[in-house]
Amino acid sequence: MSPIHAYSILSVAIVLEVIGSTFLAKSDGFTRLWPTLGVVAFYVASFFLLSQALKLIPLGVAYAVWSGVGIVLTAMVGTLVLRQSLDFAAIAGIGLIIGGVLVINLFSQAGGHG
Repeated sequence: MSPIHAYSILSVAIVLEVIGSTFLAKSDGFTRLWPTLGVVAFYVASFFLLSQALKLIPLGVAYAVWSGVGIVLTAMVGTLVLRQSLDFAAIAGIGLIIGGVLVINLFSQAGGHG
């Protein structure tokens, strides 16, 4: 597996996790059947793909990308789909997270790109 393939798999895993988290918000504390089943299905698929990406990407780097990109996408879904609002501090914090993910991927030897 090439690094590009591993990061592609990680990207799909992140998207599936965000979808699972959206279902989690809709599950009403696991009291609604279909959203709860969506949580389980998307999280299982997401973690399976994460495990495949970890064959090449170091855990710390994969998790930094996973959490950083996941936070950004989840915040976007929260705003656009769930109609939740973000204040300036939240937006600034998300900007810092994006910066951290970029630093890891562009400059870190651990990320395989430095």
